[in-house]
Order: sequence, then structure tokens, then C-alpha cells
Amino acid sequence: MHSFNNEKPIFQQIRERVENAILDGQLQPEDRIPSTNEFAKEYQINPATAGKGVNELVDKGVIYKKRGVGMFVHPDARSILIAERKGNFLHQHIGPLKKEARRLGITVEELQKMLEGGL
Repeated sequence: MHSFNNEKPIFQQIRERVENAILDGQLQPEDRIPSTNEFAKEYQINPATAGKGVNELVDKGVIYKKRGVGMFVHPDARSILIAERKGNFLHQHIGPLKKEARRLGITVEELQKMLEGGL
């Protein structure tokens, strides 16, 4: 059984696991993903919880359903996820980083050196 943390709802963690598998290349375009019942059995959770995570992926266009066959990774899934995560990264990390760098008087050149691993 796979464990979950208490920081986020389980359905979000399922969604993120599928997203990470796509980004890491473990799931390729047109690969079948587990059904909500398969997720529920594997993770020992309610099928509705698994379904909520899967439906978010469908809503984002990352996976699609073939009626009577299953759910599959969309051919553009990786690029969709990269675009989304880059936007999130900008708002969550880069914006605050730039703001704090300005407060501390860190120049662009100094910041670039820090990002490259040196001071």
C-alpha cells in the first residue's frame, strides 16, 4: 500500500502522482492509467476520492476517457503540465525570490551566481 501525507487532500495527491509520472516519463502519451476502482483498491481509499483526482486530470485535458475501455494519457499531457507548473513556479517561487532579493539589495548578477550554485 502507498502512503499519503496529511498536508493535502488524498485526491490531490493522487492527481499529483499521475502528473509526476507523466512528467517523469513513467506514463507516456496514450498509456492507459488505472481506473478509479483500481486506484481505490491499490491505495485502499474510497473510489469517489480517486475519481475526484482523476476527474481533475480530465478537466485539465491531461487524460481522456474512452468509453468502455478506460482512461488514457493525452498526447499533449506533458506540455500541458509543464506550462501549468511553470506558471505555478513563477508565482510561488520566482516572484517572492525577486521581491526578497530587492529587499536585500541583491543584484541580478549576484542572484544568477547564487542560482548557478556559487556565491
